[in-house]
Amino acid sequence: MALSKQERRERIRFRIRKTVSGTEQRPRLAVFRSNKEIYAQLIDDVNGKTITAASSRDKGMDVSKVNKSEAAKMVGKAIAEKAVKAGVEAVTFDRGGYLYHGRVKSLAEGAREGGLKF
Repeated sequence: MALSKQERRERIRFRIRKTVSGTEQRPRLAVFRSNKEIYAQLIDDVNGKTITAASSRDKGMDVSKVNKSEAAKMVGKAIAEKAVKAGVEAVTFDRGGYLYHGRVKSLAEGAREGGLKF
């Protein structure tokens, strides 16, 4: 029986989550990609808390004039900026079952440019 795209992504996501975990000093940078938007969160898995989050839907984000990859890069820079304010400089990257390609890669590069270390 063939798996749907969603089921395949969920399997990959669970496989990644077995090894990738976030702490207070080095939180997990989790990415969710929908068809139109992209979201990123810094998560402390030990305490079960989201430290900060950013998305292409945030108020200050003007993504109407750019393509989705450029919007993802802007979200990466925004999450890095918020992380530095929260005192976080190193993260573990959780691609959420998506390929490290396109928008996910752009978000990661934007976060690196913003000062986060993976």
